[in-house]
Amino acid sequence: MGAGAILTVALAGAGLSYPLGLLSAKVRNVFATAVSALLVCLVAAAYGRSGEHVYYSGFLGLDLILRTDALAWFFAITVSLVGCLSVVFSLRYVRGREKVSFYYFALLLVNAAMLGIVFSGDLLSFFIFWEVMSWAAYLLISYNRGRALYAGLKYIVMSIIGSCAMLVGLLSLYAAHDTLVISELAERIGSRGTGFLLGVLVAFSIGFGIKSAMVPLHTWLPDAHSEAPSPFSAVLSGILIKMGIYGFVLVMYALVGLKLLLGLRGAWVSFNSVLCWLGAIGILIPTFIAVLQTDAKRLLAWSSIGQIGYIILGMGFATSLGLTGALFHTFNHAVFKALLFLAVGAVEYRTGGVRDLNELGGLIKRMPVTFACALVGGLGLIGVPLTSGFVSKWLIYKTLIAEGHPFLALAALVGTWGAILYVYKLLHNMFLGQLPEKYAHLEAAPFTMRLPLVVCGSIIILFGILPGIPLGAVGPIVGSLGLEPVQATLTGFGPQVGPLNMVSIFAAAALAVLAVLLVLRASAAPRRVAQEDSYAAGSPVPAGRYHHTVRFYDPLEGATIGYLRDWADEFYTRVAGGARGGFDGLRRIYTGDVRNYVMYIVCLLAFLIFVQMVWHIW
Repeated sequence: MGAGAILTVALAGAGLSYPLGLLSAKVRNVFATAVSALLVCLVAAAYGRSGEHVYYSGFLGLDLILRTDALAWFFAITVSLVGCLSVVFSLRYVRGREKVSFYYFALLLVNAAMLGIVFSGDLLSFFIFWEVMSWAAYLLISYNRGRALYAGLKYIVMSIIGSCAMLVGLLSLYAAHDTLVISELAERIGSRGTGFLLGVLVAFSIGFGIKSAMVPLHTWLPDAHSEAPSPFSAVLSGILIKMGIYGFVLVMYALVGLKLLLGLRGAWVSFNSVLCWLGAIGILIPTFIAVLQTDAKRLLAWSSIGQIGYIILGMGFATSLGLTGALFHTFNHAVFKALLFLAVGAVEYRTGGVRDLNELGGLIKRMPVTFACALVGGLGLIGVPLTSGFVSKWLIYKTLIAEGHPFLALAALVGTWGAILYVYKLLHNMFLGQLPEKYAHLEAAPFTMRLPLVVCGSIIILFGILPGIPLGAVGPIVGSLGLEPVQATLTGFGPQVGPLNMVSIFAAAALAVLAVLLVLRASAAPRRVAQEDSYAAGSPVPAGRYHHTVRFYDPLEGATIGYLRDWADEFYTRVAGGARGGFDGLRRIYTGDVRNYVMYIVCLLAFLIFVQMVWHIW
């Protein structure tokens, strides 16, 4: 099945979902689920295929091309998988809300546009699908109205800025080479000078950096992720911001090429090193801002910015290990962050919209499956062995050590420590501790919500024990981009990279768990106590306080809040305020009085005559 057929199904599915919803909500739900599942199957069936073809000739004098290769397939399967799971989760989440048919239309359209981006063989098609994705995402971010309208406006304004920057790069390439076909540009771009290449890269990097929420272009993300419907938050964090990563890989490696990319350096700095340091900063600051959040979705939003830093860091080194780790972590982050957003969405659904971590607790007793899956997702985010996140982070850490960058390695390590803190806070405050009385009869999440959680959790564990399965898809990408593919086995890596056998680690962990269970079985029988019969440091827990981590990070917040402000957001706010003041001043010139306009003209003429006289005197 070619890219054209996949896009036809995706776009037709989005277009038909709305009118079907006007006829029957049940038919629309079945149709949306069937289309998203069919897309997963069609993309999976395209594995290993490559080629490109013209799907529209003569658009503004240019041919529009679709291309299938290993890179496009890898991102397409990620898009279709997370998109399908978000649709299934939405079946109960949006039931009974307003404009549900519009919601499914926009959600399917976003997924279709992202598939169009990764299958585009020319930059004009890429830009068109990019804009469709951006505007459809804006509609979904603003879906809940209220504060969501502000979040949506902030997102689309920054997206427009990024699109304008990308357009500058696109037009520069067309003016220089008279084509926008990616394969043709890759052959001709070597004839251009370093200044031109750097200018094009910077222009595209602004657009891709905004979409991927790379620091300091990240300021739209915390509001957008926290205010969007939770199923779409999973799409936003899981795959939409990865379109920026796809753009980086496409332009840096497939378009400019590895040799030219490594040559973009000055006396003290190179394009790669700037990208790496931005990635390191993007790990540190957002990670500790996430620790201080009490809104579960906002915590995960800041976490996403931090995890993108790992991907940027690995990608920026332009080595086999780094790029392999970055691509693998791109997929891993899509899965475990989608899982965590959906888990928070399930809690939000059952508790009537509660996301404040200080008002939850003990939900493991009522929602055990949701807790177990969220635990797996959190462990994957941290990078605990036997999860897929461990393998991708292991590759990135190995890159940092092998390339001799101890400070960048320290930044990545500190980021992992921070991830432990906020994952602990998220899981403990929601699921552990005492169960509040108001949630004593809370029901478990519906099956259509638990199913996507179980699928994501299973993928994290499966690819953590058998990482060779996804790495088998990453290897051809790395090879096609001019690097030597990392030699991976089904269970890890051989001596060329460094011995790592995840099945052996799994066996050792299983024996340790078995030993602990045997010790517990041989010990005294546990005694059930009342929920209120709990103590901290010998003192009973106060009434109304259901877990010990309420306000747990207040001392840390007091010590670091002055340093962990979102300075980028403050800077952009000041720029916007200054620009607004300037525009207000200019607006006063246009008074509507003709006499004032005549005076402006006379003054201008007098100024020009004065300049002319001075010019002749000199």
